[in-house]
Amino acid sequence: MPQHADILDLMNDYKAKGEPFALATVVRTVSVTAAKAGAKAVILADGTITEGWIGGGCARGAVLKAAREALADGQSRLVSIQPDEQLSSHQVKPGETREGVVYAKNMCPSQGTMDVFVEPVLPRPNLLICGASPVAVALVDLARRMGFFITICAPVADHAAFAEADRLIDGYAVPADGSERDYLVIATQGRGDSAALKAAVQAPSKYLAFVGSRKKAAALKADLVESGIPPARLETIRAPAGLDIGAITPDEIAFSIVAEMIEIRRRGQRTL
Repeated sequence: MPQHADILDLMNDYKAKGEPFALATVVRTVSVTAAKAGAKAVILADGTITEGWIGGGCARGAVLKAAREALADGQSRLVSIQPDEQLSSHQVKPGETREGVVYAKNMCPSQGTMDVFVEPVLPRPNLLICGASPVAVALVDLARRMGFFITICAPVADHAAFAEADRLIDGYAVPADGSERDYLVIATQGRGDSAALKAAVQAPSKYLAFVGSRKKAAALKADLVESGIPPARLETIRAPAGLDIGAITPDEIAFSIVAEMIEIRRRGQRTL
């Protein structure tokens, strides 16, 4: 029980810091195995087990490999580690995936079987919104319910409109601690368009969108090129922002943007 409590505390710490990790849980064992059902381990992206235990070398390699892959693609895995004769009886080879189960070979003399569920725990995706327009306000509400960590970049006088935001920054400067996994939306709509867009195109991001017409975006891009911004940096801007669903109202535009971000975030994670 104390170890279980320690793992839960550690998981909460990693979540609070926004650090990705995988939780490996032994869900079934057959015959002799070092770890038993219920054993858990917390695994970092580099393969380090920071707490817990899921067995020795017989299982460790296959579980760590599954953890790294799960953290890379965001999908859980069920790993079944079996002796050679068991794999042969199921007509599967080590490393093969069948019906959602990844099979691995148990090389230990005990010749037991262990099934381990590996679940990635990823930080909330970061959404940075520049501006305090009605679209920006609507976007905070919708994106927060979809699990995004919300950062608002807007003049401090406008911060009162964003009571549900996770982080508030005065002005349009994008914070320096961003990453290529971030989502950026320029929703200034006439107030600070150029300053916000100039800051955004120089920050790393997975998604960069401008709330406005193609004509307005093209004019702003031309101004940025004249100011010295390389044209290549402007090619990733999506304008107008959001999926083309005929959106008109601020709520509808915000909905189309959130839908587009979800499509990008989940791309490749679901197969038919």
